[in-house]
Amino acid sequence: QVQLVESGGGLVQAGGSLRLSCAASGLIFSRYAMGWFRQAPGKEREFVAAISWSGGTAYYAESVKGRFTISRDNAKNTVDLQMNNLKPEDTAVYYCAADYFRAPSGVVASYDYWGQGTQITVSS
Repeated sequence: QVQLVESGGGLVQAGGSLRLSCAASGLIFSRYAMGWFRQAPGKEREFVAAISWSGGTAYYAESVKGRFTISRDNAKNTVDLQMNNLKPEDTAVYYCAADYFRAPSGVVASYDYWGQGTQITVSS
């Protein structure tokens, strides 16, 4: 059964850094584009970053460009999100997601599998 498990969430001060990791199982990981999304209370889930199956192509939401970096390790079946210069508005539950054979996408509905999320809280 497909499972995506996020880790690395927690509380961090504004300007700080945090690294999230998502471990995948039950799927051929290298055949999936992977994405990170986030959802704050009362808001819709929004795109953060995505990466192609090979790791050769990535793109980011404008709000995180220059601050966040997505990467993947197909040998370990993991996708990471390095978050630098965190801002209070980054506070949300962060989810990783898998999209079969698709190019990097910011569309929530395009993703086939989702993790349960990990909370990131950025204090001012």
